[in-house]
Amino acid sequence: MRAPHARRSALGTPDVMTDARGTVILDVDGTLVDTNYHHALGWYRAFRQYGVTIPVWTIHRHIGMGGDQLVAAVAGDDVEREHGDDIRAAWTEQADAMLDEIAALPGAHDLLEAIVGAGFTLVMASSGKPHHVERYADLIGAGDLASEWVSSGDVERTKPAPDLLGVAMERVGAEAAVVVGDSVWDCQAAERLGLPSVAVRTGGFSNEELREAGASEVVASVEELTADIDQLKPRAPQQA
Repeated sequence: MRAPHARRSALGTPDVMTDARGTVILDVDGTLVDTNYHHALGWYRAFRQYGVTIPVWTIHRHIGMGGDQLVAAVAGDDVEREHGDDIRAAWTEQADAMLDEIAALPGAHDLLEAIVGAGFTLVMASSGKPHHVERYADLIGAGDLASEWVSSGDVERTKPAPDLLGVAMERVGAEAAVVVGDSVWDCQAAERLGLPSVAVRTGGFSNEELREAGASEVVASVEELTADIDQLKPRAPQQA
């Protein structure tokens, strides 16, 4: 998906603001929309269609990881080889059926406005399916607030691989960035690219898990982050 709500110039290319304060790369699923437990149940049902039963709590600990990696991570390489693509297709059907149940998290739109209003360039990055992300963009009233959008359709590997974040930076020519997400996989992806991350606990991960995964800061909600937007401190990638 290519920036469904991005600003466009007369030539049809993104009209990216000057990156005066740096770029905020903002996750969507679990951070701005309340999807993580729906996704866990969807994966549980998809696995069961192929005779594989994975405890829902185990699946939840992997939500935020892209589907290209989740099947093997929770069920093993044999299941991935035999049924991986079919399970992913079944999950998409399950997730599609629950789209009408998804709601924006409190304060989601206000956070977008606060980020842009503070002078940051905003890029939305999600491991989700492009058509899901488009739906979520409407739920949070994203309008033209984001300079760019990237999703699983833009990369070969999703989180915890850092590919989405790298594409996000490339799209806006960012030299410095900070990642905001809700899962340990967001934090790990940021750390692999050498970027700081602010984690929101709305995805159901604990403070300790998020810190261990590399989060620079942890907040309870997007509302808390909006109230203290200066917690966002972009920096240039620092490779170990």
